[in-house]
Amino acid sequence: MVAFSWAHLAQAQLVNIESKRMQTDSVRFALLADLNFYFSDQNGETYFSLGSNLTTQLKSKDLRHIYFVTGSANLVRAEGKDFQNSWFLHGRYNHKFTKLFRVEAFVQYQNNQLLVIDSQFLAGGGVRLKLINREQVSGYLGNSVMYEIENSQEYDQQNTNLRNSTYFTLTYAPGENKIHLVNTVYFQPLYSDFSNYRILEQFLLELPVSKALSLTATFNYSLISVTPADTQDSTSNVRFGVRYALPPGP
Repeated sequence: MVAFSWAHLAQAQLVNIESKRMQTDSVRFALLADLNFYFSDQNGETYFSLGSNLTTQLKSKDLRHIYFVTGSANLVRAEGKDFQNSWFLHGRYNHKFTKLFRVEAFVQYQNNQLLVIDSQFLAGGGVRLKLINREQVSGYLGNSVMYEIENSQEYDQQNTNLRNSTYFTLTYAPGENKIHLVNTVYFQPLYSDFSNYRILEQFLLELPVSKALSLTATFNYSLISVTPADTQDSTSNVRFGVRYALPPGP
């Protein structure tokens, strides 16, 4: 079980919220549901999992205020046994001042008793800039300050930190019934020690099969420079899934 815990550690700590956002333009309410199949190979150890995610977004009448909530639960199979062992909840508020400039605030909590870091709470806020705004391509740069509380029962630790989070996401969306591509990179160092950092890169491919249904494939790479065991940990994985969107595309 030690190998399994380390294999899933990075994913539990680093969540790509960019992949869950919904670019709905003038649509005030949207709902997105994902079902994922997951395969990971780390140092020769493999395991499988099924995951579900539900995301909802509400915009004000003037479309400048955005309220966003996403949550997930995972069923993991390892060592011949099934575990309903993790859940995640994230809430975010975004205010659009201009086409370029936005501010946002968020809270997040995740729990998984099988991991070295079994629970984590985050709260923070920052700015979001829309640097690229073309018909088929969009690009966002964001920077936030995060307050985090992490608990590790295995190492009898509770750590509280201030961490910076910088991300850049690039989206290619050529239109209806065509492949969508999204690439996102995060860099998250501690303010008190820049050698303690996290990196996440995610590449998402979405292939529509109908107005509401899509097939997805996701590649993730993450690196945590310092863990509770005072070691470095890196993980790469591939995830395949099905996505349902409400309202459906045009």
